[in-house]
Amino acid sequence: MFCMSVLTRDEAQTRARLLDVHRYTIELDLTTGEDTFDSRTVIAFTVRGDQAGTDTFVELKPAELRSVTLDGHPLDPEHLVENRLPLPGLTAGEHELRVDASMRYSRTGEGMHRFTDPTDGETYLYTQLFMEDVQRVFAAFDQPDLKAVFDLTVTAPEGWTVLANGITEHLGEGRWQAAPTPLISTYLVAVAAGPWHSVRTEHRGLPFGIHCRRSLAPHLDADADEILDITRQCYDRYHEKFEEPYPFDSYDQAFVPEFNAGAMENPGLVTFRDEFIYRSAVTDTERQTRGMVIAHEMAHMWFGDLVTLQWWDDIWLNESFAEYMGYQTLTEATRFTDTWTDFGVVRKAWGYDADQRPSTHPVAPENVDDTASALLNFDGISYAKGASALRQLVAWLGEKDFLAGINTHFARHKFGNATLADFIDSLASGTERDVHAWADAWLRTTGVDTLTPEVDAGDGHWSYTIRHEGSPGVLSKRDPSLDHDGLTHLSTLVSTGGTRPHRITIGLYDHDLHDASRLILRGRIEKDLAATPNGSITSTMGPRPALVVLNDGDFTYAKIRFDAESLETVRTSLSGLPEPLTRAVVWNALRDAVRDGQLPASAYLDAARAHLPHETDLALVQGVLAFASAQVTDRYLTPEARPVALATLTALCRDLIRRTEDGSNPGLRLIAVRHFIDVAAHPDTIAAWLAEGTVPGGPELDPELRWRVLARLAVLGATDESAIAAELERDPSATGQEGAARCRAALPDPEAKRAAWDAMFTTDDLSNYLFTATAQGFWQPEQADLVSEYVPRFYEDAVALAARRGPAMADAAGRWAFPTHAVDPETLRLGEECLRDADLIPSLRRKLADQLDDLGRALRVRGVE
Repeated sequence: MFCMSVLTRDEAQTRARLLDVHRYTIELDLTTGEDTFDSRTVIAFTVRGDQAGTDTFVELKPAELRSVTLDGHPLDPEHLVENRLPLPGLTAGEHELRVDASMRYSRTGEGMHRFTDPTDGETYLYTQLFMEDVQRVFAAFDQPDLKAVFDLTVTAPEGWTVLANGITEHLGEGRWQAAPTPLISTYLVAVAAGPWHSVRTEHRGLPFGIHCRRSLAPHLDADADEILDITRQCYDRYHEKFEEPYPFDSYDQAFVPEFNAGAMENPGLVTFRDEFIYRSAVTDTERQTRGMVIAHEMAHMWFGDLVTLQWWDDIWLNESFAEYMGYQTLTEATRFTDTWTDFGVVRKAWGYDADQRPSTHPVAPENVDDTASALLNFDGISYAKGASALRQLVAWLGEKDFLAGINTHFARHKFGNATLADFIDSLASGTERDVHAWADAWLRTTGVDTLTPEVDAGDGHWSYTIRHEGSPGVLSKRDPSLDHDGLTHLSTLVSTGGTRPHRITIGLYDHDLHDASRLILRGRIEKDLAATPNGSITSTMGPRPALVVLNDGDFTYAKIRFDAESLETVRTSLSGLPEPLTRAVVWNALRDAVRDGQLPASAYLDAARAHLPHETDLALVQGVLAFASAQVTDRYLTPEARPVALATLTALCRDLIRRTEDGSNPGLRLIAVRHFIDVAAHPDTIAAWLAEGTVPGGPELDPELRWRVLARLAVLGATDESAIAAELERDPSATGQEGAARCRAALPDPEAKRAAWDAMFTTDDLSNYLFTATAQGFWQPEQADLVSEYVPRFYEDAVALAARRGPAMADAAGRWAFPTHAVDPETLRLGEECLRDADLIPSLRRKLADQLDDLGRALRVRGVE
């Protein structure tokens, strides 16, 4: 059973007043077997003089706690309760705590994750110690504001390389010593051990390295120049922006297997999911995404590692800053100069969706009372909305004053901890603007504002007013005290409190007199909107534009609408807009209108069918097709309307494939081929591609495309176990294992479904990645009747799984194993009953609440359709 213990903010503050932690000396022995490793820790700390006689505790989650001594005196290991070992009656002055324990390896991406590569049988280990998972590896006073020096020694099998936060030295006989770190937080300690394939270089006197599994070596080598070039370019650009130099002794980037997040900002040793080492063809937008993650994680070396949050309520400071800097610095320093289009299409939509659910929270929440609550805030608000807020801040404040404030912040708090108040004070120190009022309006509020133009045209002039509406509110949590007359109170609509100010650009567009399909920019108007419902009327000479685009350039965070004439222009001429970022703003507006029930879902499909054949930006094509298929076709349209929608998307993808037959745009062709496979309603064409090993005219089917085709054939009942086994023999890699699990779960056979369900929810043998792959294959709209008996079972089985396997697997179950295809009132009723009655761990409760809100929205959208 998973140990679900939490640290409260009050406990952390009490312990921070009591202790100064100086140094951890850690010895890890990774040669003791496949299930556990040995962990020996010495912690040197001081109890402040005015705190003598106080009790505290140290945290760890051992398989076996062998011995503990405090200042040479043994403590009873039996006193360990869950993850806490009491340290009673501490005297003032210096102390030394020694802990000897055996710790379990993980297969869920938490703590010390162990992975054996099915391609060659080699084993790799790496740590992910975020939030409370350091306790799975060594004993610690585990909170971010008790920074210390970490001195690490690792014993590993011969032939392995050990990477850590500092430069590592091989001492012989499998022993590795890492250079002591500067002051860092416990959650930032990192180790990666295994027979890594490495590419090393040096930049400005600093060792750089990139590392991956040996079986991925050819693919890393093929992209090493690009990865290292981006790393160098970002490093140099950050040194132009930041006055504090890079604060660590080396910069390694390890691409590791079965990693839950995109990457982790461990000082000097950033870990990435190794899907970023591409085995198959990818688009330039996907390469850009990898570059953005490299830039994002490097920004954390300053904001997050050099200066660290004091408590988890300020996690947004880490993530929002790195998100903003990642996109902005990649644009400034590399060949990827249009990153904000991808941000607008992918990341910003993530933020908008999260901010309209009952689980929304301010960018900078005030009520993060414990670590379990903090873990829930790693979402589209802390990343995308926070980055959008910072982009708006830069537009309002100016980049010069923004960077001056950032550098003041680094100088004041380097190798220490800081709060939101510290950050705002640093920004305010270099400007006359009221940054504190801005922070209150943007960082302490929830919801998405909506901006709507009201346009009037007269004789020789036109005028506009902007209607400025705040979020209508969010649903409160259940309050049993409001139950009455046999009715159960589920929620109350709570106002989010008005609107926030915006600095926006208004784009004015006219039809091209020589080409009716094209639009020409007449001009842009810079405008500051106060936090009031309606602005004043602005009158302008000349005829009214064909299209008025609020938030052109996407500098603020708000939903936008169109006046009637502008909406008609969008319908006929969207693809004629000259800049991809403007088109992204318009596509997002259409997406929001569908989700809000103001535009029929079928109208979005019509717009995609009309305009994507003319689109050139890969991020836009991918983003629009993803929403049109996964949301519009699979959820927002009824099952009866789905075949027509699939036919529309198939025709659209076929047009894109034909358009790229000359080889001029391989990225666009690859996107079209992928989506053609995913929406195929009949197996003949894609089965022929698989048999021939190629799409006529290209591309050849690489492993990713072969598994994609086979998965769709499995859904359609056009393949079988023998074909899946043959493909796995052809590609026995870890990705191949995941592909086979996905295909087997997708087979329209009762026994296949039963086996997949048992693998997910009964045996607990699946790693995090194999669980996700199985879940991705299990639910299919085409198989609704076949899997109907599993819809009610999901809730009970997911609750039990989360209790056994913990937050990472709970998140995977809520994200991937939820029956998203089952858009009906009964699924919603069952889910609400589960939320109301079941004892859920917080991560699963949050994920289910979000899924059910999305389900309710889908039902409302179907009503509009």
